[in-house]
Amino acid sequence: MLATHAITALAFISNMKFWGEAGYFDTASHEKLLLHTWSLSVEWQFYILFPLVLVILWKLVPNRKFIGLMLIAGFLLSLAISVIMTQRTPVAAFYLLPTRAWEMLAGGLIYFYGQQLSLNRGLSRLLEIVGFGLIVLSLILFDSSTPWPGYHALVPIIGAVLILLAARNKSVFTATKPAQWLGKTSYSIYLWHWPFSVALIFLELTANWVAILLAIVLTLIFGWASWAFIEQPVRNGLVKFNKIPQMALICGTVLVVALPAFGVRLKEGVYGRLDPKVDAIFAESLNKNPRITECHVSLNSNVPECIYGGDSLGAIVIGDSHAQAIIRSVEKALPEKNLHVLDWTLSSCTTIFGIQDLRLGNRFKCGSFVEKAFEKSRSIPSNIPILIVNRISSAIEGPNEPDRQDLAKYPLRYIKEPYATRNTEYYEEMQAGITETACAFAQHRPVYMMRPIPELKIDVPRTMGRAAMVGRVQRVSVSLEEYEERHRVAWEAQNRAAEACGVTLLDPRPYLCSDGRCWGDVDGIPVYYDDDHLSERGGQLLIPLFQQIFTDSIN
Repeated sequence: MLATHAITALAFISNMKFWGEAGYFDTASHEKLLLHTWSLSVEWQFYILFPLVLVILWKLVPNRKFIGLMLIAGFLLSLAISVIMTQRTPVAAFYLLPTRAWEMLAGGLIYFYGQQLSLNRGLSRLLEIVGFGLIVLSLILFDSSTPWPGYHALVPIIGAVLILLAARNKSVFTATKPAQWLGKTSYSIYLWHWPFSVALIFLELTANWVAILLAIVLTLIFGWASWAFIEQPVRNGLVKFNKIPQMALICGTVLVVALPAFGVRLKEGVYGRLDPKVDAIFAESLNKNPRITECHVSLNSNVPECIYGGDSLGAIVIGDSHAQAIIRSVEKALPEKNLHVLDWTLSSCTTIFGIQDLRLGNRFKCGSFVEKAFEKSRSIPSNIPILIVNRISSAIEGPNEPDRQDLAKYPLRYIKEPYATRNTEYYEEMQAGITETACAFAQHRPVYMMRPIPELKIDVPRTMGRAAMVGRVQRVSVSLEEYEERHRVAWEAQNRAAEACGVTLLDPRPYLCSDGRCWGDVDGIPVYYDDDHLSERGGQLLIPLFQQIFTDSIN
């Protein structure tokens, strides 16, 4: 992955690569050492295309007023695209040039028109103060849950525009030696800040203020060193050569990085650099359903309805990615080889009629998918059991991963109307939706619901593997008390379904929990491929649990 990112960064297309990678199962963004190169790629693309566009426009209409109008039109068009795409396709809006060009065009407009303005000292000072105020305000108001860029990005952009318009050469904010030093070394500092941020995460020091301050100091030191010993010598040295030697030196330097990166990419890694035991731990992150990309789709796609096994239908599994994680174990639990499991799983789709998502609006197709699945089930023989598996507490309470707490502030899922808080009415509506949906399926066939899989909050293979790299043994777990509190609302809803219409509940705790805790490994090897999805190894632990489905049907 790092080799691939290095190659795309060198080609200034890493923004497109990161856009293509982003998704529910994507490696956490803060694990990507070169993630910050996305913005360099966007800037490079802009600085190549923008002059070409200007040349073409000038050839067509060699008029300064016309060029100004085109700059304004380009700014407004890009801003409109950014606002629309931020709501509809936020990942694309974040990474791609059309939704980011307006931010750089804002600077172009200031250069184009700003010199025509004549501001007195008082107005310049006011504009600068307001500009810095807007930038500080954006730091206070916005967090990782804020849709970005979109119209929210106008706040810091307008702030920067006002500061540039003020053009105060003797400002106490920008004219001091520390500010000037930061300005001239900022590019190199930017290159170093993210690797040190990743290091803090890798070493699990994100809550250690001493480590954070040390990382900031090291960022400044390494940034200055890069500026002094690489950036400046290259900038001043290259101009001493003619064009061809310049290009040869640049291409040669690129190849020094690119060729090893291509070698690592072609070999799919550097095997043997880690102890085999450590490799075995990390490898569990890839030990998932090999048909996951074929059979488990996102919410804007049609469910493929894959089958696992023989020619005759033996069971149906419906749910979200937690269902997908165990579906092959259900297949292995089938009593006969000629039977198969029907896959009705959809990413992030909790099995509740009419469930909606506050962020996605009409694009959230989960509720309609569940209703269509129910209609299809009515034409399937009534002796075929259906197993419902969901990360149900994430839908109710929000995610419990520490780095996703912004998404848990208020309810994002609802059935009839959005809720501002998780009050009694909200919990009652969600519980009723769970129960009613399960009981509707139970009118026509045996229904089984699995109790929630323990969510361990941090990536199990990654945490255990990194510890093993430095000779430590680290297990990942949650206490049974925490498990029970996390899933209390979901548990009650499932109990109601069992009492109301005979739904059978399957409890994974005896297979995943012991000594008062739910563990992420067995004998030192992870049974999860991230923080909450069971790997194929973990799913195999539950085969005896799923065999109960078919024992019941035989009896």
